[in-house]
Amino acid sequence: MDDLVVVGAGPYGLSVAAHAAAAGLDVRVLGRPMASWRDHMPEGMFLKSEPWSSNLSAPGGRYTLAEFCGTRGLTAAHGEPLPLDTFSSYGLWFARHACPPVEELTVTHVSPQGEGFRITTDQGPPLLARTVVLAVGVMPFVHVPAALRELPPGHGSHSSDHRDLSGFAGQDVAVLGAGQAALETAALLAESGARPRLVARSGRINWNSVPQPLERPLLRALRDPHSGLGTGWRSWVWSELPWAVRRLPVATRERIAATALGPAGAWWLRERFERRVPVLLGHRLHRAVAVGDRTRLGLTTAAGESVVLDVAHVIAATGFVPDLGRLGLLDAGLRTALRTVGGTRTPELGSGFESSWPGLFFAGLLTAPSFGPSMRFVHGAGFAAGRLVAGVRRRLAARGPLPGSAGTAAAPAGPVAGQPKTYLR
Repeated sequence: MDDLVVVGAGPYGLSVAAHAAAAGLDVRVLGRPMASWRDHMPEGMFLKSEPWSSNLSAPGGRYTLAEFCGTRGLTAAHGEPLPLDTFSSYGLWFARHACPPVEELTVTHVSPQGEGFRITTDQGPPLLARTVVLAVGVMPFVHVPAALRELPPGHGSHSSDHRDLSGFAGQDVAVLGAGQAALETAALLAESGARPRLVARSGRINWNSVPQPLERPLLRALRDPHSGLGTGWRSWVWSELPWAVRRLPVATRERIAATALGPAGAWWLRERFERRVPVLLGHRLHRAVAVGDRTRLGLTTAAGESVVLDVAHVIAATGFVPDLGRLGLLDAGLRTALRTVGGTRTPELGSGFESSWPGLFFAGLLTAPSFGPSMRFVHGAGFAAGRLVAGVRRRLAARGPLPGSAGTAAAPAGPVAGQPKTYLR
């Protein structure tokens, strides 16, 4: 039986695995490394966050994005957007150097068994583990507006469905949303020869400002501090104090998770977008029907007027909504037994990211209502990984001696528990 099985091999899963391996735990990582970044984002996209705030987490601050870029003659500089393909390659490099070998297995079921868990995959016999971390990323939580869900195939999609947008060349495409995914998808469509139009409920598009220099006069830095989630004291709190967010009242945490760091476009995208993409702001989608090979959208303005938009295809860049009910791989009885955060459908977590079911841990988007908005971003992995592995060690200790501690059976020759393992392949 393994000490820990990590389900998911994105930034959070890989970071947890790196910390667990360095702590001497017997850990396995299951999933396709960096899957959502490699498979579900259009070619040509850029990383919105600054490179220095986009590191995966390994003990001692090793294996940073800057280190990866430096070995390849690439630039990872403040204020210079980085291609997402470069970030995906960084994640694969991190996995090779900092983690146990990732097993590209699809987990189909996680259920309780004794004092541990039974993990069923699409290949081979089930695995048994004392503890499990679900670091499943965002893809289980894709949100598509109700009006689009009954459209036949080919008429509508989610922005995460597209790796290549060139197939829309020459077509009229509506893009729903006002966040970075919507704005950049629309710009890429226009640059690929399509005729996109952005449709948003919001009455305006918010754009992030050009980042301030890292080196600034002290007074200016104190007035508007940098953080992994942007400048300003509020962003600094979300970025640097997730532990404090968790101690806030439930209703406050719910509100923060729902409203903090709302939709906005990156400063470097604005010119590309505004010169090529027309917009319909203040328009709500209430109906979508297929008419032949076209898609007809029924919209309502803020004044209550009806507008009809006829397009070849509609792309919903409407984000992801964390919901335990969408986590089909988790045993239904276990899922319904979990305590949740207020009125959300997300797990209530302890300080070590452990749920109310002993030994079951979560990382990533599902943890945002517990620890705040930083858990929606790569930057949050730095806080989550170390705290979570400490929580795993506490749980293992509660069930018996930790690996390598006095009173355990002699272990095979290998790294000493608590000392880093190195994976160079």
